[in-house]
Amino acid sequence: MDENHDPRVFFAAERTLLAWVRTGATAIGLGFMVARFGLFLRYLAHDPALGAKEGASTAIGVLLVVVGSLLCLLSALQFRRFAAALRPADLPHPYSHGLPVWTGVAFAAIGLLLAGYLFW
Repeated sequence: MDENHDPRVFFAAERTLLAWVRTGATAIGLGFMVARFGLFLRYLAHDPALGAKEGASTAIGVLLVVVGSLLCLLSALQFRRFAAALRPADLPHPYSHGLPVWTGVAFAAIGLLLAGYLFW
């Protein structure tokens, strides 16, 4: 491989982006589970007094969903800036450079929609 043309740099950055998107998606899923855990406890105990705890778990869950969404969005933006700073020789030519960014943005949008759903 020519030392002036090394696409491994780009692919390493892409793997890092996708690892952050995976971490963000995990936080989104965990947030959903935490948000719905209080509801589960109330049904399990048949006790309406657990409603206050349901509100706390919903707030924590929505916070986790928002944090996960921000992780996805910020990692996509960081990757985009990094890819723009690479030399053209370091970018693989027949490869879609925008797909990883759109993956991160899509997960961020879905997470924010889920946060809105859980909050209302």
